Amino acid sequence: QVQLVESGGGLVQTGGSLRLSCVVSGANIISFGEMNWYRQAPGSQREAVATFTKRGLGNYTESVRGRFTVSRDIQRNLLFLQMNDLKPEDTATYFCNARLNPWSDPTWGHGTPVSVDS
Repeated sequence: QVQLVESGGGLVQTGGSLRLSCVVSGANIISFGEMNWYRQAPGSQREAVATFTKRGLGNYTESVRGRFTVSRDIQRNLLFLQMNDLKPEDTATYFCNARLNPWSDPTWGHGTPVSVDS
């Protein structure tokens, strides 16, 4: 059974940085076709923030492009989201998401909250 557990969230001032981690169990991280970071702010829909593709490409939503970087550590089975120059609008709970194949059901973590104080 694939499980994802996020960590690294917290309270940070505007302009600060955080690095979120997602530890994968039940599968080798290289087995995933893609892995994603989503976020959900209060009163808002859950939105995709960043994608780590099988080819190692990072795709980002416009609002975080240039500030966030997605990466992985294969040996430790970890997916990261480096978040720099944080803004109040980045405040949300961040979720790790992955699927082994396009036809597989995705696995979600429980989320880690990020709060950016203006």
